[in-house]
Amino acid sequence: MRLWSLHPRYLDARGLVALWREGLLAQKVLAGETKGYRHHPQLLRFRQQADASGAIASYLREVQQEAERRGYHFDASKIGSCARNVKISVTRGQMQYEMAHLRAKLEVRDAAALQRSEGVQAPDPHPLFEVVQGGVETWEVISK
Repeated sequence: MRLWSLHPRYLDARGLVALWREGLLAQKVLAGETKGYRHHPQLLRFRQQADASGAIASYLREVQQEAERRGYHFDASKIGSCARNVKISVTRGQMQYEMAHLRAKLEVRDAAALQRSEGVQAPDPHPLFEVVQGGVETWEVISK
């Protein structure tokens, strides 16, 4: 499961679809509707919110809107009630790690998307997140 801190505009089509699926799964997990993935580290920052279900719904809303901007149809009726005025902190180091991770994926599967990301030095976060100083988040599973 990867719930990107990066703005979804950086994702290629395959990544955006995967994020939608994984976000919907995360929504079910946070609502207590699954047996698996309950302790996935990517969910920690959502669980720390007063309204975890509302926070993941707000996250999904932006993913759905990015899909609409691209002409895709992601069923918005699958999104729960959004939380209002929620901001989750994400470290600058996490953002840099995720951009490098994404670029490695794009190198293999989408040269055009990789090229669009080339000039990005400080990637924008998903609107749910606000960037703060710090290294890679402690919940991140570093791939080698």
